[in-house]
Amino acid sequence: MVVPDVAHRFLTALNHGDVEAARACYHPAAEIWHDFDGVIQTVDQNMALMEAMGKRALHREYVIRRLEPIEGGYLQQHTLEITTLAGQELVAEALAVVQVGTDGLISRLDEWINPAPLAPLFE
Repeated sequence: MVVPDVAHRFLTALNHGDVEAARACYHPAAEIWHDFDGVIQTVDQNMALMEAMGKRALHREYVIRRLEPIEGGYLQQHTLEITTLAGQELVAEALAVVQVGTDGLISRLDEWINPAPLAPLFE
């Protein structure tokens, strides 16, 4: 089993703050779920969050700790490292289970992350 190509394209887009390239990795009807609120986001809602983070950060990087193929997609463990506009360093650990459709696009992303360390980004 091989990690789908979309995993690498998505990570590159996120690390470069390229919202449109990240959007292109999602199927238009993809669902994005986070454990901390249990809400399913649309692609538009998720991209709005990514844009908001980008506007409040000098630097944002998803450092991959584990990237493994699983049936129907991949599992990704990462550390999200952010430097705020004020220079504050923020770090959050996360795990994502990503489903990839037969079209090679992300159809669902389930992420477990504690958002508390990122709170200063939105203050």
